[in-house]
Amino acid sequence: MPYCRYRTVGFESLLSREAPLRASKDSTSKTFDEEFLKKLEYLYIVSQKIAAGKFRAKRKTRLVGSGIDFADHRQYTPGDDVRNLDWRVYRRTEKLFLKLYEEEEDLHIYFLVDNSRSMHLGNPNKWQVARQLAAALAYIGLCNLDRVSIVPFSSHVTDRMAPTRGKAQIFKVFNFLERCEPGEQTTMKDAFRTFVNENKRAGLVVVISDYYDPSGFEEGLDILRYHRFEPMVIQLYDRRELEFSLQGDVELVDCETGEVRKMTVTPAMVREYRRVFEEFSNDLETYCTRRQILYFRAALQQSFEDLVLKIFRAGGFLK
Repeated sequence: MPYCRYRTVGFESLLSREAPLRASKDSTSKTFDEEFLKKLEYLYIVSQKIAAGKFRAKRKTRLVGSGIDFADHRQYTPGDDVRNLDWRVYRRTEKLFLKLYEEEEDLHIYFLVDNSRSMHLGNPNKWQVARQLAAALAYIGLCNLDRVSIVPFSSHVTDRMAPTRGKAQIFKVFNFLERCEPGEQTTMKDAFRTFVNENKRAGLVVVISDYYDPSGFEEGLDILRYHRFEPMVIQLYDRRELEFSLQGDVELVDCETGEVRKMTVTPAMVREYRRVFEEFSNDLETYCTRRQILYFRAALQQSFEDLVLKIFRAGGFLK
C-alpha cells in the first residue's frame, strides 16, 4: 500500500506488514542511467538560457548580517538572529527589520536529502525521485562552479559528501547517492542541528523530504535560518497515498517506528485522512511563505523535468 503520515492518528502509513521497504534492485539501477544523463544536459542548456549567460561562480549574494555592502532590509520573522536587527529603523517605525548585505563569493549549495524509511516505500518511491532531483540540481551547480555537498538525514545526519565543484564531479554525486542506505525515523531538528554544527560556511540548503516528522518541521527549518543558511523546501508525496481504497478492519504499521495499531477504516475516515494531509501540506507552505522561503510541492507522478524547470523559473536556484 502507499504510504503517508496521518497526523491525527500518529501513523506514517496505511501500510501492510508485507510491503517492501525499498524499490526493487532493477529500478534503483536505472536511477542514473544514460537517459537520465541526457535529461541533465537538456536541463543545463535551459538553465543557461534562464541565467542569461552569467558566470555563476563570481556573483553577489544577499546574506543576513554578512559582507560589506548594505543591500536591503527584510522583515523579521521568529527564528531570525536578533543580532542582525536594525535598531535605527525600529526607533523610526517601531517595526523589526533585518539588515541584508551583499558579498561576492562562490555559492555553497547543500542538499539535505531525507533517506528515512518512509522515503523508501513503493516502486518507484520518493527516495528515487529525491536522489534524481538532488543530482539534477547538483549538476547545474557544479557546471556553474558552485560548491556542492550532499547530506542524507533521518533521525540524524547519516552520511556526508564533502563540498566539491566542477562538472566532472557529477559522477561522484551519482556514486554517493547510489550507496546511501535507508535511515530511521525522521527527526529534522536533531539532524539539522548536527548539520549546522558541522558546516560553518552558510549557503543555500535544498531540503528534499516528505516532511513526515512526528515532532514537526518548524524547529528544524528554524535552526537552518538562525544559522544564516537559506533554505529551499521541496515536499515530495505520492498521489497513490491519497487514492487508496482501503476499508474495513486493518492493521496499520508505522514503518519507521514499527508501531502497530488495529482499526476499522470507513469512507468518512478516508476523507478525513485526505483532509489532514492537505492541511499538513498547507501548513508547510504557509510557514515557508511567511518566512520568504521558496516552497515546491511535487507528486512522484509529476514530470521530473517540469519540476526542475519550475524551480529554475521561480528564481530559487539560479541567482
